[in-house]
Amino acid sequence: MASAIENAKHAAERQAFGLMIDGFLKHLSKSEDRAKTYVKIVDAAEKFWGGATNKEKFDAVRKVVQDPDNRWMRFINRIIDETDPHYLKMMALNLGYEAFLRGTRLIRENREKYDCNIPWLILFDPTMACNMHCVGCWSGTYGHKSNLSYEDMDKIVTEGKELGAYLYMMTGGEPTVRMKDIFRLAEKHNDCFFGLYSNSTLINDEMCEKVRELGNITFMLSLEGTPETNDSRRGDGHYEAVMKAMDCLKRHGIVFGTSVCYTRTNIEAVTSDDFFHLLEEKGARFGFFFHLMPVGNNAAPELMPTIEQRRKMIDRIRYIRSKDCNLEFFPMDFQNDGEFVGGCIAGGRNYFHINSNGDAEPCVFIYFSNTNIHENSILEMLQSPLFKAYHEGQPFNRNHLRPCPMLENPQLLREMVKATGAHQTNQESPEEVDHLCAKCDDYAKEWAPVAEEVWASQTHRRPSYENYTPEKREHPELSAFEHADGTNGIESVEPVEPGEAV
Repeated sequence: MASAIENAKHAAERQAFGLMIDGFLKHLSKSEDRAKTYVKIVDAAEKFWGGATNKEKFDAVRKVVQDPDNRWMRFINRIIDETDPHYLKMMALNLGYEAFLRGTRLIRENREKYDCNIPWLILFDPTMACNMHCVGCWSGTYGHKSNLSYEDMDKIVTEGKELGAYLYMMTGGEPTVRMKDIFRLAEKHNDCFFGLYSNSTLINDEMCEKVRELGNITFMLSLEGTPETNDSRRGDGHYEAVMKAMDCLKRHGIVFGTSVCYTRTNIEAVTSDDFFHLLEEKGARFGFFFHLMPVGNNAAPELMPTIEQRRKMIDRIRYIRSKDCNLEFFPMDFQNDGEFVGGCIAGGRNYFHINSNGDAEPCVFIYFSNTNIHENSILEMLQSPLFKAYHEGQPFNRNHLRPCPMLENPQLLREMVKATGAHQTNQESPEEVDHLCAKCDDYAKEWAPVAEEVWASQTHRRPSYENYTPEKREHPELSAFEHADGTNGIESVEPVEPGEAV
């Protein structure tokens, strides 16, 4: 629990950053002043971090922000031009100051203090109620009978903030079913930022106006390619509903993104030029791409991408983010971007999941737990046996193209669940760990040699901050940044940037 002095210091610091952001945004309205204003922002960040990073890193950033032709500066400028000013301020204050700057620093201190994983974000399910039934949906396997109360959600956020977590995401079910309580939560915790994974069908002008007024909520809209590839899995009319929701969010000046589950049948559609141009035109500025996981008894393993499709996915997403691509859209690949976050981020290393029954699960795809929000604090959850097993086991593979203890290393999930006595948490259709992992065994064997080949062909950068146990941080031979043949693929050991690998 923070002391009164610490709370007063935080409040004063937040107020100072708020006034500084007001000044920055005033100058940003004039395009000729933007480069100078960006430099001042970098200067402020460097001053905040002090000795935590070096001058050369910030000098490199200053060079980028002064180049108006840089792809990412065009991207940032477009967001500024299209976003409501109040919403932009709250996003900068809560994501920039609270989460990336202050939150990251506090989280790292608490990791050392408590000797366990402390997450940068917490994902929870307000409800499992949903008005859709998508083929192969992992979230729908819980059923529709459980909900977190407002008091549960308030406890999650209150205790999470004490540890340094200021970013919260919600899934389900369909979280917008609980929008009244979510608005209440966002209003009370107006120093946090909330992201909702939504099917779009309940988003309207009234909701968007309230989101704009609060300024600390965004949406990740589920969409899977063309009207045909999308509606074949999500139902007739869903594609049109997403288009309307995007138009509504853009009209109200709200920054939003997309959530794409890529499968064997839709992967071409969701990585096509036409699809990315559509997202850019509609106003989506970021997107999460999720590899379909064969979770639950109603899963559809036959929809999992082929090995060759996944290999192509790596190249495609990285091209879209490269300087050779002019799209003003930033995609992130949950399964293939492990290198940039140090492997598996679950188990509280960077995030964990609380389901609608209150069970704390290491990952939204891992339905096992031995702790619950109704009985334990957030810190107690992170110190529970299963979460400690994650903490001690990460990274689960030296090759970060094989990060997951389920999909690519299923023997490890089996071992952790059985060793810790964790119980399955699927309320609708119970699934034991051997049944789940059996669906991943063949895939893991097929993917392993391809992942090793791809990893060995690349040059990798090892960050100076690695959120592993001291033993794995201190011994280079345990580093994930090593080629399959045993040679070192490290390009350089670079000083950490604010928020890097959190």
